[in-house]
Amino acid sequence: MKPLLLLSVMLFTAKVAAQSGFGAPSENTARRNRLVGAWKLVSLEEPDADGRLHKADCAGMFVFTPDGRASVQVMYRNAGTANLYAHGGYEASYGSYRIDSASAFTFYVEGALVRALIGKDWKRAYEISAEHLTVKPLGENENWKAIWERY
Repeated sequence: MKPLLLLSVMLFTAKVAAQSGFGAPSENTARRNRLVGAWKLVSLEEPDADGRLHKADCAGMFVFTPDGRASVQVMYRNAGTANLYAHGGYEASYGSYRIDSASAFTFYVEGALVRALIGKDWKRAYEISAEHLTVKPLGENENWKAIWERY
């Protein structure tokens, strides 16, 4: 009788563990793992003076670490390019990120070349397909799209 009781307890424990996800990575961990790594900028579309999107002449890198840290750098080949994130044709910021959903993350800026960005939470929509990461702002006052390729 004791072996049957022990077997029942073991099966019950295994079922509870499986239902709770014990031992399996969380959904957010799986999402984060898809972002982790270094990404090379393939394309950046941003508004011109008339508000129409155009492809910017630039290069860049976006890095996500497994522990929730991130860093982004973009160098505009035309140093006169001005936008919210760049100074002297260069954009650089670092901080932490959190996954909000399957299609959004928030980047908290701890340090940046443009000091007005420090302390800001930037909510971003993202999509990963094959080896590409597409990032867009979720704010109403921004209109751009960046496509990154995994290094």
